Amino acid sequence: MTRDQGDRAMEELYHACYRRLVAQVYAFTTDLTEAQDVVQEAFARALARPRGLADVDNPEAWLRTVAVNVVRRRWRRRKLLDAILLRDRPVARTVEPAPGPERADLRDALAALPPSFREVVVLHYYADLPVDEVAAMLGVPTGTVKSRLSRARTALAGRLDGYRTEVTRARS
Repeated sequence: MTRDQGDRAMEELYHACYRRLVAQVYAFTTDLTEAQDVVQEAFARALARPRGLADVDNPEAWLRTVAVNVVRRRWRRRKLLDAILLRDRPVARTVEPAPGPERADLRDALAALPPSFREVVVLHYYADLPVDEVAAMLGVPTGTVKSRLSRARTALAGRLDGYRTEVTRARS
């Protein structure tokens, strides 16, 4: 299959499956924007494969599997971030939504981080990239990314109300 034929096949697959996949992922996530983003990521991963989906028996099932795995990975990362940010907080506070990028205190705390810390936090927790991909993207060792994430979490804990004691307890 030539590159042009592969592009056409992918375009046809996109038009045939996109809405259906978004509907399925939406049912899974209950967030339309997230569903659209996840399906786009699945198609991007398909395009990144050397042979596209030419060697896959059921391209739509492959895309669905990738999309669901992306959602699960995002949920695990969010759960970890929520656990870090909400650990040992009073029950009344844990029913509030986890801090997001729209929260001013979190936004201000992120803005106060050194750029090297901020970029690993954003790439890992908000762009949902694994540590090794963040390291490759930034051209630094994996250990450096892990160290920066740890230091960034400590710095964020110092700037965000109620998180300082959590970091102190975790270290003792």
